Amino acid sequence: MSIYLISPAGHPNYGDELIAAGWLRYLAETRPETDVWLDCPNPGLATELFLGLHPRLRTTNTLWRACWEADSTDPVIVMDKVAHLMRHFGSPSYDLGIDRIRSMESIHVLGGGYLNNLWPANAGVVAAADAIRSLTGAKLYATGLSVIPVLAGTEDGDGHDLIDMLRGFDHVTVRDEPSASVLGLPLGLDDAFLAAGHELQRGFARGGADLVVCLQSDLQSEAESAQVFGRAREVVQAALAEGKTVQYVEAIPGVDRPGFDALKDLIRPEDFIPFISVWRDGLPLKQNQTWLTTRFHLHFMAAAAGNLGTAASVKEGYYDVKHGSLMNLGTGWSSTGSQEAIAAGSCSPRAAPSTFAAHLNSRMEQKRQEALTLYPQVLADVVLPGHPVAAVARLLRGLRSAVTPLPGS
Repeated sequence: MSIYLISPAGHPNYGDELIAAGWLRYLAETRPETDVWLDCPNPGLATELFLGLHPRLRTTNTLWRACWEADSTDPVIVMDKVAHLMRHFGSPSYDLGIDRIRSMESIHVLGGGYLNNLWPANAGVVAAADAIRSLTGAKLYATGLSVIPVLAGTEDGDGHDLIDMLRGFDHVTVRDEPSASVLGLPLGLDDAFLAAGHELQRGFARGGADLVVCLQSDLQSEAESAQVFGRAREVVQAALAEGKTVQYVEAIPGVDRPGFDALKDLIRPEDFIPFISVWRDGLPLKQNQTWLTTRFHLHFMAAAAGNLGTAASVKEGYYDVKHGSLMNLGTGWSSTGSQEAIAAGSCSPRAAPSTFAAHLNSRMEQKRQEALTLYPQVLADVVLPGHPVAAVARLLRGLRSAVTPLPGS
């Protein structure tokens, strides 16, 4: 049997890639001999991004393509179409992938903020998982999700409600209080806690500037972007006047470039760090840094490194919830909306004392325990590969697979 992961990874988007990489490294440690399928929007690019992270990784886009190729972006129509495909097949364009999904031991919707009213068609991946379980009995997992702003228009009385489907999963955790309230769950942790240790080690080894900036240009109007860029200019100018070094990080290629272009007369070209450099060598981290960013997982990692900063929120009802979830965990950061002034006059933001880094190890362990609950470490992985016990464990797993009936048979 195999593990099936669903993620928006492969965009690339630093946060989504960080989460997927964290799970793949964990599964490489605990399930190296298990086939792991990652269903994501860009499987070709994901193959490059995650090359070598798991020895049996396969990538596909069966479910995402089914969502995109629906006749509408209405979530009810998308969810109905995708569920029908899973149950009844459809055409050679889908059937091989659907047959593959039907063989899975578990289907796992990885964390992130992509199942909400901003991208309604994405709800189809949850409907697909729900439909597969009705056929095969596969376990359904979802971890570290945010469902804010809540998807509207799916309560049609025919079982197409995203929230109800998620409530029916075998295991669900969410990363922010509003999502926990909607789903009736205790507050959980973002999936990035599974990857934080690895990223910190790389980032500190790389080193960084005194002030690091990343400003996105999506999910806001041009006028709002211009205002954020203008306030950032004041912060960068103040930092330079104090003799501090400044770098600009790209979390999503292209989308984060306009922010640098607006500041390129202040920040040298060699201090622009493109996504590919971040992915290969880590974020530019050091102690006593200040960050100014709109990006949620840059806030996460900079705070994990013990650094303060300002989170410029660019989408009310979405990014304010995201950044707020981190500030509630003690990052000590200040926050602004796109219509508010970012603290200027110094590169040191107004902020509260940070406890995020002090509690990092315990939260990383909490997330690892969650992962162990879903995917316990198998016997062969805790002994030397050449040890006789490892061979016996592999033999026993093979015998168990041979005598265990297929789900639904």
